Amino acid sequence: MAVRTIWEAMARRRFLLTSWPWRGLSYVLSTPLVSLLVGMAVAAMCLPWFYLASRFLRAQPTAPAETVLVGLMGLVVLVAGGPLVAVPVARLERLRLRLVDADPVSPPVVATVGSRLGRLRRRYTEPATWRELAYLVVVTLAALPSAAIVLTLAMAVALIAGPLLVEPESPLALGFGQVRTVAEAAPFALVGAVSIPVTLYLVAGLAGLHATAARALLSGADERLRSELVEVSRSRERLVTAFEVERRRIERDLHDGAQQRLVGLILQLGLAKVEMPPDAPGTGSVANAHDQAKLLLTELREFIHGIHPQALSDLGLPSALQELADRSAIAVTVECTIPQRPSAAVEGAGYFVVAEALSNAGKHSGATEIRVAATVRQGVLTVEVTDNGRGGADARHGSGLTGLADRAAALGGTLSLSSPVGGPTTVRAEFPCG
Repeated sequence: MAVRTIWEAMARRRFLLTSWPWRGLSYVLSTPLVSLLVGMAVAAMCLPWFYLASRFLRAQPTAPAETVLVGLMGLVVLVAGGPLVAVPVARLERLRLRLVDADPVSPPVVATVGSRLGRLRRRYTEPATWRELAYLVVVTLAALPSAAIVLTLAMAVALIAGPLLVEPESPLALGFGQVRTVAEAAPFALVGAVSIPVTLYLVAGLAGLHATAARALLSGADERLRSELVEVSRSRERLVTAFEVERRRIERDLHDGAQQRLVGLILQLGLAKVEMPPDAPGTGSVANAHDQAKLLLTELREFIHGIHPQALSDLGLPSALQELADRSAIAVTVECTIPQRPSAAVEGAGYFVVAEALSNAGKHSGATEIRVAATVRQGVLTVEVTDNGRGGADARHGSGLTGLADRAAALGGTLSLSSPVGGPTTVRAEFPCG
């Protein structure tokens, strides 16, 4: 898996052998430059407050009205000019963030319609603008630890170079002591060599913290849009759950109502067929009606089973999948590793993915063997159906897998199909169990 952030890179064993430490160092080294530019701009906007501070420090009398007026003037200048400084700085920081974070940070969506004054007014009312203004404080404060770490790294380099710079005639100051010979400078060089990897990890950690704050403050994702997306996701899950409840209700009504009445009708027709004389005019019609009712009962049971199998409700997914395998005309091997039952909606979705895949394989693949695997790892149910058929399946050409893919997406899952010409065909679905 590709490393996307410096945090992920730090967790790898070969971190120091990659480009990430130097990318973090570049990020940290450039931070004081940005902080200097930001500090100069902010200092220019705070001139009214500096004026008041200088008057107080020199004990010069200041009228209360003048103090309030100058103080308000500084606040107005900062509020009005701060976003004008924050916007270009935020653009620069989004580009600089790519040094330690491979995922781009999207800027806020700015309205492009209306007058220039109207667009500017909307820009000042956006929360993203004030988050960018708050980032000015972060990047200014980040200059202090960045400078400290850079000085530490420079000191380590100086210690390593000590044996090359030492001269017997003039002592060389290294750290807390002075050295005159290479032998005396060697321990300092060893300390410097050991401290460089540690310092690089500190540099990466500081860069990671700074990048995390930058992404949180400079991301243009609208909070309202994010909350609406969360609500849409939850509503889709509620619809799937309601749909599953309705399926069970229909299955129960058919099983306990229509099926029982049909069984009673079959019994009455059977008794009538037995009681009627063989040569009676209606005997053949009653016998035919009895046979048709039995066929209808078989079809109704198949229909009820297709709505929601009883084994899935009572025994769980492993037993339901094994029942599917037993009913299949093709040899099916089932492997299940499910230590704990997931939710009913997830169980049902996994079951119907397997049922549809087995149905498609039996109709179109020409397979002789099918393997079904179901596992739950790290809170994700994975079902996979693989057959040794001719392949070439396409979910876009009338397959029921399209509807199952939509159902998987509603539960936050995914469904994929791999079917090269010549086989094998693999249907894989993943559903989060949380």
